[in-house]
Amino acid sequence: MRLLVLGGTEFVGRAVVEAALGRGWEVTVFHRGRHAPPPGARSLHGDRTAGDGLAALAEGTWDAVVDTWSAAPRAVDATARLLRGRAGRYAYVSSRSVYRWPWPAGAGEDTPLVEGAAADAEATEYAKDKRGGELAAVGAFGAAGSLLVRAGLILGPYENVGRLPWWLTRIARGGPVLAPGPRDLPIQYIDVRDLADWLLGALEQKLSGPYNLVSPAGHATMGELLDTCVAATGADADLRWTDPQPILDAGVEPWTELPVWVPPGGEMYDAVHRADVSRALATGLVCRPAAETVADTWRWLTEIGGVAPQRPDRTLKGVDPETEAKILAAGGGVPGTTP
Repeated sequence: MRLLVLGGTEFVGRAVVEAALGRGWEVTVFHRGRHAPPPGARSLHGDRTAGDGLAALAEGTWDAVVDTWSAAPRAVDATARLLRGRAGRYAYVSSRSVYRWPWPAGAGEDTPLVEGAAADAEATEYAKDKRGGELAAVGAFGAAGSLLVRAGLILGPYENVGRLPWWLTRIARGGPVLAPGPRDLPIQYIDVRDLADWLLGALEQKLSGPYNLVSPAGHATMGELLDTCVAATGADADLRWTDPQPILDAGVEPWTELPVWVPPGGEMYDAVHRADVSRALATGLVCRPAAETVADTWRWLTEIGGVAPQRPDRTLKGVDPETEAKILAAGGGVPGTTP
């Protein structure tokens, strides 16, 4: 297949490009030139925010397009309309954030949606912009020609959001580590490479419409995730498993200051870690073990010098060391619980 990836040099886009090249596909990457694409991909340069930024896409035909845009949907609208008639299918990597809050436990693709930002609007907020991008893709390619990949929490090599890299870096420092409990808390995420493999398979199958793209609920637990971080880094780290309440009482923000973790029993946990992904599973989604995701992410992180790239439009992750120390000093955590 001939694939055009809009972006394709970082995280999700890069994983898609590598997976497509691994299948023997002919891959063209349209990007701004800030990062080199994977070897074997053809490069076209342009800036989708500029007036003439799509000039490099004026000619050419492709079997499918993959778009990961996250800002004002007019970039998706302009690109999709330009490529209509010259590309077979348009896959837009969206987000489960397009669902109207609160998302109930077991939320599927028929969950009510937010109102999408207008195609000609400036960037508004993440959820509205992603929904606007979906509408733009469908508007240009129709419901039958567009694939909407509503991704959940994404982890794995090339991560530029800071979640798993923060945990790996923190655990690699060793010593007592604030581990947010309960230890057997089920979590839901997807390895970026599993997302890429499913997406390419979906294009081969000519799938269309929306799909929640994340692992089955309970694919791993917080204990499994952090234990594998200890194993992968080989660090002398002591995970101190701590009940949620002392963490919350200290003002620590779930999800952001302790990435991935959300305390059980509330709307946020139901939304983040209890999605219905039966539609994706029925169409070929396979999720690798947490140990593989963690080990490969640590290998990549060490290969690039131990500092992960950080998207400027995402918040910094991780709890302040002084706050962590205060919680542990106050009696939070059970020592010596790492297997």
